Amino acid sequence: MRRTESALWADRRRAGMAYAALGVGLGAAAGAASHSTMASTYLAVAGRALDDAADEVEAALLAEDLDRARELLPTLAGRDPSSLDAGEIARATIESLAENTIDAVVAPALWAALAGGPGALGYRAVNTLDAMVGYRSVRHERFGWASARLDDAANWVPARVGATLVVVVRPRSAVAVWRAVRRDAPGHPSPNGGVIESAFAAALGLRLGGTSRYGDRIEERPSLGDGKPPSPGDITAARDLARHVQLALASVLAAAELAVRLRTRRRRVLPGIGGGRRSTVTERSIEVGTGRRSTASGRSMDAAGPATRTARPDLATSSQSRGLRTTGQLAKETTA
Repeated sequence: MRRTESALWADRRRAGMAYAALGVGLGAAAGAASHSTMASTYLAVAGRALDDAADEVEAALLAEDLDRARELLPTLAGRDPSSLDAGEIARATIESLAENTIDAVVAPALWAALAGGPGALGYRAVNTLDAMVGYRSVRHERFGWASARLDDAANWVPARVGATLVVVVRPRSAVAVWRAVRRDAPGHPSPNGGVIESAFAAALGLRLGGTSRYGDRIEERPSLGDGKPPSPGDITAARDLARHVQLALASVLAAAELAVRLRTRRRRVLPGIGGGRRSTVTERSIEVGTGRRSTASGRSMDAAGPATRTARPDLATSSQSRGLRTTGQLAKETTA
């Protein structure tokens, strides 16, 4: 897409809209061409790669190899690591774990569940475009506007699902998570990043946020959570939380899939239930006193002709032998 960006770039939002539409369209088309939701989701979800990257940064910090940790941090976060100390690298790692748990796991899985392969790879295209041109810079202030807003829209529900899953896997921190999300998230530059970072901060007992440098741009973010500043030793707990959120999501989606399959199977076995139709074609009703029989298909036996209408005079007799009153008998009793 770099060549496409160079060809389409103009310092206008319309040019950025065309670029975003092309990128998302290509992603969705690739998902449709794969003919496999599982394969598309596998390509879109990157939970294992996220955990491995955080593990490498954590190992470098615990070994007190600050230069190595700074070298590895860009695989997780886009901020400038050159002047960060160990605590700031730990904060960047945990914030990135939280945000990328949505971008790399929750969101693509939910979009795959909603729209199959096109949903999974279409979302991955949205997220990639945002990473390429969605940040604010002189070149991308207008051109990247559409990609950034599209990413915000695509992640709005997944971010809140992710925060809910944090509560599910850390129920003892539910009140703190709820408080942090309501109080702190609105001040975050991202309408979605603040939600999940606040949830992680509260669940881990940390205080995230603060000053972050992205190239030549500096962001002053509000404090998220009421805990202590993060340290290298807190990365393990953050990785565990991210994994537990992923497992909870997988359980919810598996249960939903099972429920849909069971409901579909029940409809196939009993097609008449709930639809106002009789459940079997062999069910028949006898209208006593009228001399007609009807089937579940709604066709009257009268259609068979006169022979059928006169061939069963024994209906009334049979009814009398069972102690049933025919229409004629009821008329006589009433007259009497």
